[in-house]
Amino acid sequence: MSPHPHRFAAVDLGASSGRVMVADLSDGLSLTEVHRFPNGPVRVADRLHWDILGLYREILAGLRDAGPVSSIGVDSWAVDYGLLDERGALLGNPVHYRDDRTRGVAERVAADVGADTLYDVSGLQVLPFNTVYQLLADRLDGAATMLLIPDLIGYWLTGELGAEVTNASTTGLLDVRTRSWATSLAKRLGLPPGILPPLRQPGEAVGGLRRDVAAEIGWTAPVRAVGSHDTASAVAAVPATGPAFAYVSCGTWSLAGVELPGPVLTPESRAANFTNEAGIDGTVRYLRNVMGLWLLQECLRAWPGSDLGELLAAAERERPFAAVVNPDEPVFLPPGDMPARIAAECRRTGQRPPSSPAAYVRCVLESLALGHRRAVRQAARLSGRTVEVVHLVGGGSRNELLCRLTADACGLPVVAGPAEATALGNVLVQARAAGLVADLAETRALVASSQPLRRYEPAGDAAAWDEADARAF
Repeated sequence: MSPHPHRFAAVDLGASSGRVMVADLSDGLSLTEVHRFPNGPVRVADRLHWDILGLYREILAGLRDAGPVSSIGVDSWAVDYGLLDERGALLGNPVHYRDDRTRGVAERVAADVGADTLYDVSGLQVLPFNTVYQLLADRLDGAATMLLIPDLIGYWLTGELGAEVTNASTTGLLDVRTRSWATSLAKRLGLPPGILPPLRQPGEAVGGLRRDVAAEIGWTAPVRAVGSHDTASAVAAVPATGPAFAYVSCGTWSLAGVELPGPVLTPESRAANFTNEAGIDGTVRYLRNVMGLWLLQECLRAWPGSDLGELLAAAERERPFAAVVNPDEPVFLPPGDMPARIAAECRRTGQRPPSSPAAYVRCVLESLALGHRRAVRQAARLSGRTVEVVHLVGGGSRNELLCRLTADACGLPVVAGPAEATALGNVLVQARAAGLVADLAETRALVASSQPLRRYEPAGDAAAWDEADARAF
């Protein structure tokens, strides 16, 4: 079967689900989901893993359903990886970033090397699950190559080793200025630089499908590097018309910040725990992680049979600001009984815990809006970037209450959508490599003209948000 010159496949792996999407640019831009599948942690003894072989099986099923395309791109969440031996065999299932094996590692590294040194090299915010800390907690015996999740999938599809730079920038081992591996830092930390594979840029060819893969899915096409960190692809698809914007890429996590031409490496930026991650076309995604809809997802898991639509409608009627929490408290990171942890955090901060599921939902969404507000305002102040509008993309853009609360909290208009920003950014990088789209500005204009967007103007009591912010943080 011959590939269609205007069709592109995006393998988009999120922390709670994966999907294979197909875009058609024959006449404008259309995006179709051809296969969706769940993704979640698997606990084996005392370790939390990803079911990477199950994900690969679902990817092949999705590509089979996609039919012939011009090329394939793969993106996923950041930081996690697989280790290959010298023969290219996987040494074990990748460990999930919510596993607790890295407890205390970041503090030890900061004490040994210096937090300022780490930040000056990588520009990366301190998160306990950053790749560098996972590698230091791992057993590297027999490891020849470390591949981040999209690169591991790309290797299985093509047989070619490499690391795409936007995802590599989340490891803590990439020099933020040169966009090359910080081999001196790796050596200083006691990590073997030889496990770091050659770097690729978004748009570069990865390789053709292996014969066995092509035979299994029934067609063949090249795999192309995209913004393989899902946030890099999502930000590429932000439908902005100028530079004066902030973004919130909202799903399991909320990644909130601004797009810059270069990194911000000041002491103030490090103290605020902002990260400088590589974006498309040499840009920097200057942002901070906010815990995101994970809090709501875990609440729903604690309430089997609950209907999210009904809960959101009831949450609208709840009293504003009855209880708010800092969504980034470490206690909220692991899986488990989220309502109980929210209640405990409310009691710790002198607030009465929510009294119903709807009240918990209101608490979660107002707390996320406050997290978005703090990240957007600090990103603007620390970078000197003027922000006139907030673009909220990803699955969270479907949550009207969250979008409205974010506009009210930030005091800025929020443009919600597209919901599938990551897949759109993925396929449009491929389309650019094929000569169908010129640059980032045209990419964003195409998204703006083809995708449903909704605008929310700020309203409400700014003083009430200030008071809530003081309680939460």
